[in-house]
Amino acid sequence: MTGVQSGESTRRTEPERVLRTDVREARRRLAGRVRKTPVFHTSVEGPHGPVPVSLKMEFLQHGGTFTVRGALNALLAADDGADQVVVASAGNAGIAVALAAAQLGKECTIVVPESAPHTKVAAMWAHGAEVLWHGTTYAQAQERAVSLAAERGADHLHAYDMPAVVAGAGVVGLELEEQVRGRPPVLAAVGGGALIAGLGAALGKRRQIIGVESEHLPVLSAALEAGGPVDIEATEVLCATRVGDIAFDIAQRHQMPVLSVADDAVAAAREYLWREFRVVVELEGAAALAAVQSGMYTPAPGVRPIVVLCGANTELPVL
Repeated sequence: MTGVQSGESTRRTEPERVLRTDVREARRRLAGRVRKTPVFHTSVEGPHGPVPVSLKMEFLQHGGTFTVRGALNALLAADDGADQVVVASAGNAGIAVALAAAQLGKECTIVVPESAPHTKVAAMWAHGAEVLWHGTTYAQAQERAVSLAAERGADHLHAYDMPAVVAGAGVVGLELEEQVRGRPPVLAAVGGGALIAGLGAALGKRRQIIGVESEHLPVLSAALEAGGPVDIEATEVLCATRVGDIAFDIAQRHQMPVLSVADDAVAAAREYLWREFRVVVELEGAAALAAVQSGMYTPAPGVRPIVVLCGANTELPVL
């Protein structure tokens, strides 16, 4: 399975299937290169009292994000020997690709929207990446990244809609099988879809995967309603405004539930993590917890859901 494509869009009418065997191959490829992040069994405040949960502390991953798994897997799986990679990102994917490229001795260029957060751009620079600003939205940055890769003869790595990227993210699911007994449901943020797609590919129907998205970015909900990925209008232009084809395919085939949570509930969940556990995550990283704390998701009696805390690249003051 080739993880990167030179100067080509990864958008396909029928996306390549990502299977459990691909995720297991990714785990072997990533051995010794990524952290097996811990699981913390605890209770959190819910609308009607304490709710037992298992927190997957993926924000402790290298680069502060699960996306480093997919970035490394994609670069390691590439078989063309290219020494340059280009990616479009407003944040975590760029940090992950910069880190992965540095580890593998490759040159990395990241195309970011003009208003990309300084904290995340600084992290890209820290890993030696070249950062180029283009456009005001992620979609515009992505178009430029594709053309730039073609101009330079570099590999183009899609931030979330590539088989190898999804398979790398799915290693989180294989870890959860080893770390948590039984088959509790797993709640994870949607974003562009790499994490939920990877979890779905890894776990299949062994465990229910529940996607959680902020109400202002209902990319998966819109896709499931429309019967395919669609662009949505959003006030947050730095994030993906269209779910990946691979994520949509997996969500549809697995009949994956998706929950939309209010922005203030996400902010409250992030503040709660800092106040109660001294854990700093970014807003999207707290979305899955917000579903539990707001009551959008209520576990059945005796069920302790797994909540994936997936990113920590934010400014330190969260209150």
